[in-house]
Order: sequence, then structure tokens, then C-alpha cells
Amino acid sequence: MTKRRLKLGLLVNPLAGLGGSVALKGSDGAAAAEALARGAQPRASEKAARALRYLAAEFTPELLCWGGEMGEAAVAEAGLQARVVGHPGEQSSPTDTAEAARALAESGVDLLLFAGGDGTARDICAAVGHQLPVLGIPAGCKMHSGVYAVNPEAAGRLLARLGRGELVNLDEAEVRDIDEDAFRQGRVVARTYGTLRVPAESQQLLQQVKSGGGGSEELARTDLAARIAEELEDDTWYLMGSGSTVEAVMEELGLANTLLGVDLVRNETVVAADVGADQILAHLADGAPARAVITFIGGQGHLFGRGNQQFSPEVIRRVGRDHMQVVATRGKLRALEGRPLLVDTGDPALDLELCGLIPVLTGYEDQVLYPVDNGRGEGGSEADAQA
Repeated sequence: MTKRRLKLGLLVNPLAGLGGSVALKGSDGAAAAEALARGAQPRASEKAARALRYLAAEFTPELLCWGGEMGEAAVAEAGLQARVVGHPGEQSSPTDTAEAARALAESGVDLLLFAGGDGTARDICAAVGHQLPVLGIPAGCKMHSGVYAVNPEAAGRLLARLGRGELVNLDEAEVRDIDEDAFRQGRVVARTYGTLRVPAESQQLLQQVKSGGGGSEELARTDLAARIAEELEDDTWYLMGSGSTVEAVMEELGLANTLLGVDLVRNETVVAADVGADQILAHLADGAPARAVITFIGGQGHLFGRGNQQFSPEVIRRVGRDHMQVVATRGKLRALEGRPLLVDTGDPALDLELCGLIPVLTGYEDQVLYPVDNGRGEGGSEADAQA
């Protein structure tokens, strides 16, 4: 008796993540056109192809997909074949996403694999709900939802286990999204839009829902901010990353801050606010030393690749791993429950270079070593965490 292959549906939002590297913080509505005008390059199809290649190296599924850039292109890039179920219009839209999701579900796929961000997850949730399991390949800017693998290869790894017939848990995960207009003004206004059923074999492979900090963390943030402010060097570029922990550093310096963006500081002056990757590289081209002050997303642990795509692979390499100062309170680290920090820069080779133990400043005279992982089991382990 021949064993039935895993029947997998693929859906890609080709506009997902466009706004990240050019500091638009999203690609909903008119932001996609603005991002393209600023020179943003689509990455969702490439990320979907990475997941498919990883899966195909271990297991070959029966593939169904949506046409063109909404799936067919990623299948071709991965060197695979698929049955095309339907085609999008000239430019994909939420309506196309919903139509594709419903058509793939009605085609009898075992699982819907999609590449996109929180907006894509919302559209899929509204279209198919709990009709079938889904798994997200992270390709958006925000990704507060819990339906995504930590990176494309982790998605492929989860699917390979399903394809081999291993027992994989099926859990309900929240679909969350934020108001992008409020987000661009530095306010996080998020709400839950429902749940989707996702394979959840391991917390190391599936990202967690983003969580916020509590008031008890304020004093600790102020403490570590004072240390950073004291150690700033003259004539050096400082890339001040997003988040409330880095915001505390800017407040200590008496500087205006872009809470959900990246600011360039030199000689205790904001030279450029809310910059994109190309702007950063243009300023750093003068050859002066460069440093970055960054934190991770609370609850998820993502250091790069979620909400701070301004730190492109080129920017990260220009600054260098040894010149990245990670800041976080011990409470924020403990909330990870031993999970490593995660990197998903879009460049697998760079992700591997960033793995290992990294110093994290947690207070004025308090520093710990904490593991960084690329979600492929090639980085730090839970046992390495010293927090």
C-alpha cells in the first residue's frame, strides 16, 4: 500500500514586508506603493522558496499553489513543481489572499503554508478560520501573531516532520495585528482578530506572541540607560534601535526618540531620525566607527528580523557583531523562559555568524551572557543562558 504524501497549499503575499527596510513600518494600503518608490525589494517569495527547499531536502510533498508571485514563483525558485489552483489580479490585494486561501482549502490540502505578515494572517483567518491547519513563513514587518515559524527554514523543518508522519501537536494560536497609522506615530494599538490552528511541535520552531513589559521594569531600564549614556564615544555613529528599552537610553541623553524606528546619533545629537537601511549606509559611508544599541521583542526574543528591518544584512555587517550592544532588563530575559534570542535577517549565512553567546547589559553594573540562535538549532542552547 502506497503512503499518501502530505498535500500542501502555498500562498505568498508578495507585498509583505516591503515597508520594513525603508522605515515605513508596514506595507498595508498605500504604503506598499510608497515602499516600492523608495527602492524596497520584495522578499516574501524568496523566503517561501527557502522554506520549500529545506522541506524538499527531507521530504517531497504534493504542492498546490496560487499563481504568479502569490506562490508559483516561489515554487519555481525552489526547483519544485506544483499544481496552480488560480491566479491573482495585476497587483495582489487582501481580496486575492482571501480568495486564494479559500480555493486552496477547498482543494483538499492538508495544511496551508503562507508567507506574509500579520495582515496576511488576518485575511487568512477571516477566509478559512479553523477549516484547516496553517503555518506562516515570517515575511512581514510586524508579526505580533503566534502563527509563524521563527524563520523560513524552521517552517520547512516543521513540515518535514509532518511529512514523515511524526506526531506533531496542533495548537490554537492568536492572530494579532496593529494599527499601522498609529504604529508610524510611535503608538502600538494591537488587537486579536481570532485564532488559527498551527502545528506546534516545538517552541524553538514556532514564534511566541509578542508581550509588553510592566511598570516594575522602569527603574531597571533607567539604570542601564545611564550606563550606556556614560559610555558613548565621540565622533562615533550610534544606531539607536526601536523599543522602550532603547527609548530609555535616548531619554537619558535628552534626545527625541523614534520609539518604533531607528535613529542615528553622533556626538549626542540626533543626526537623522527614523531612518531606513539605505539612509544608514549612506551616513556610515564616511568610515567613522559605528555602534548599535538594540533590544529584542519581549516574549518573542527576536533580535533582528521583526519590526527592525532597517538593520539590513548590509547594515549589520557594516557595524559588526562585536559592536552591537544588546540591552534588556533581567525581567525581560526571564520572560523568555530560557528560550534563546532569535535572528532572522533574511541572510542565512549572517544569521549563523550572529549565533552564540552575546553580552546583554541588564543594569548599570550588571551584564549577562545569553544565547543567540538562528532557529535551525545552530546557535546557543537553553542550557547556555546565564540570566
